[in-house]
Parts: sequence; structure tokens; C-alpha cells
Amino acid sequence: MDIAHLHFLVAQADPAQRRALVDLLGQLGASRVTEVPDGHHALQTLEAGLAPAVNIAIIDLALPGMDGLELIRKLGEIQTPARLVVTGAQPADLLFSVETLAEAYGVELLGVIARPVTAPKLKPLLDNYAPLARPPRKPGGPRFTFQQIGIGLQKRQFEPFFQPKIELATGQVKGLEAFARWRHPEHGVLGPASFMEALEESGRIDFLDWSMIELSVERCRWFQEQGIPVPISLNIAPETLAHPAFVRQIVASLERHKVLPDYITFELPESSVLNTNPDFIERLVRLRMMGFGLAIDDYGTGRSNLQLLARIPFTELKIDRSFVDGASKRRPLGTVLRSCLNLAHSLDRMSVAVGVETRQDWDFLQSLGCTYAQGYHIANPMEATAFPPWLADWRQFF
Repeated sequence: MDIAHLHFLVAQADPAQRRALVDLLGQLGASRVTEVPDGHHALQTLEAGLAPAVNIAIIDLALPGMDGLELIRKLGEIQTPARLVVTGAQPADLLFSVETLAEAYGVELLGVIARPVTAPKLKPLLDNYAPLARPPRKPGGPRFTFQQIGIGLQKRQFEPFFQPKIELATGQVKGLEAFARWRHPEHGVLGPASFMEALEESGRIDFLDWSMIELSVERCRWFQEQGIPVPISLNIAPETLAHPAFVRQIVASLERHKVLPDYITFELPESSVLNTNPDFIERLVRLRMMGFGLAIDDYGTGRSNLQLLARIPFTELKIDRSFVDGASKRRPLGTVLRSCLNLAHSLDRMSVAVGVETRQDWDFLQSLGCTYAQGYHIANPMEATAFPPWLADWRQFF
């Protein structure tokens, strides 16, 4: 990447190390570097609105006056558009925690580097630079009452959008996950933020679940008629699954549309699956005996009882995006991801990595033997009619 047009800030207390960093940036192609000896001057520089603005700030944790941690917090408060590289003499696991802290403050990091800073360490981070687009804050979209949502459901304004699930070893599409979308007549296509809260407060998520089940099974049949026999995964609330009529209703839906149970997988959050209610466990066992797939979603976000996890008849372990995105560059995160994949493998289950955002994530997961991947690097959720042409394009590459 050509960094000649970027404005750098170097915040380092030790004059010799600061000079070495400035020289290193020059060797890598930087032409404009501002250097400061402490955290207060760094904050003032980033607040001052210099022209041209600072694009990348390289800050050391051991700054006098205002140390690196306090500076990161202040930069989060002012919402600096600069991207950060944090350096320090601390061990890798502690630097990773600093990176996690910066992200919690809303500061965009290119990465962390253990001192001494060298070209092989710094250049890959600079190559990942992209201007940080901070769109104006929006109110978060329209919100609707339970009654309004009910009317939308009755009018069939809700529909499933589908995101492909790819087998990493072959690149083949092995499934689709359904996501609820509301095609509102005034506001366009709306995501869950506009309707989930009202449904949860009313205790009627099952209204949405049943609409998505029926429509997804219908789309599954349509895909098969297009010569695309692809399984579909559906997120359902545990209270929907626990309803006494659940099995009877889902069987009736499949019979209406002539779809076999092994084309449908139900995804449940880890927190809801790991309980000892015998009725709930019986329901899961019954669904598996009938041929339905069961996936544990958001794995890693709950407090797993591993003994119980091994007893649940799930077919897929879906690893939460927080352990996937950027794992190739962060050793502690990669260690957690590898542990999740090993667990799935040891239980003879399929592993699904959610939130694959980059080619680096894809390659890393492939090297670890992950079964499936899905995320924006592959495709955004799309309406059913958009999937066949997308699939035709995808098959050009695999």
C-alpha cells in the first residue's frame, strides 16, 4: 500500500525510540509524520483538527502524563477518525486485552505491536488501512408496536432473506440461513431492530417464528423446483420449540410443501439449549429422530456445561462471530477459536463459523479444519429470488 499521502502521528516518550519509529515510517514510504513525547500532546494534536488530518496514530502505552490506556479512553470519547496502532513492552496476551479495551471504547485499531517495532511487524498493519467512515448517527430506524407488527405479519409483509453457508474444503454451498426481514410499504426492507423488541416484550416471538418457518419451507420447495435442493437453517426461540403443538405443526408444514425433515435445521442459542428440563431435551431428541438438524447458535457466549453439551443431540456448533472476526491476526482469539473447533470435532459435529468478514478469516478457518463458513465476505442475506443467480456466479469460482 502507498502510504505517502497519509498523515502519521507518533506518540513515544523515549526520544531514540521515537526517532527510530519516524525513520521506519519514512523507509516504508511515509512523507508526513508528526511526533509528540506524551499523551497530552497526542490528544491535543488529534483534537486540533489539523489539515491534513491525522490518518494513523502510533501510540505507546508507556506515555508520561497521560498513559496509553487513558489516551485510548479519551480518543474514544472524542470519536477520533484516526486509526490506531498501539505499541508496548507488555506480553502478547496483555496487549490483546488492550486491543479488546480499545474496541470497547469504540476506537478503531489497526493492531498492536510488541516492542521493538520493526518493518515486518508494522507494514502488514499499515497495509490494512482504510479510511474510517463515520456516518452521521441515525436514530436507529423506525420502531413499531406489537399491533402494527401483527398487521404486517397478517399481510405477509415479512419474508425470509437467505445467507449461504459454504463448505470450506470444497467451496460448495451446503445450506442457507434464514433471516427475518419486513418489507414495509413505507419504510422499505427492515431488519430485526425494528420489530424484535416489541415481539419480545409481548412474549409473542412465536408469531414471527411460525411465519418464518412456513415461508422458509415454502421457499425450500421453490429452490428444489429450480433444481437447487439446498437445506435451510431457521432461528427459533426456545418457547416456540417448547409449544405442545410444535412437532405436529412443523410436520404439517413440511407435508404441505413436500419437503423432507433433513432439509430443515433449527438453530437455538447456546444459553437456551444448555438446560436440564427433561421435556425440552425430549423434544430435541424427537426432532433429531425425525431427521431434523439442530444447531447450537452463538456458541461461546454462554456458560457451557460441557457434560450437558455432549448429551444434546445437536448436529452443528455455530461459533459466535466474536471469536471469528480477526482471529487470524490475534493469537489469543485464534486459540479460543481452535478450541471451539476441536470441541466440535471431538463430538463428531459439524462446525460453522459465523461472521467471516475477510479472506484472511476464510483462509485461517480453512487451515484449522472448520467445516462451514458464512458471513459478509461470502454474501449478504438476500431474498429468495436473488439466490439462484448468485449461486450461478459463485459456481464460476469453485
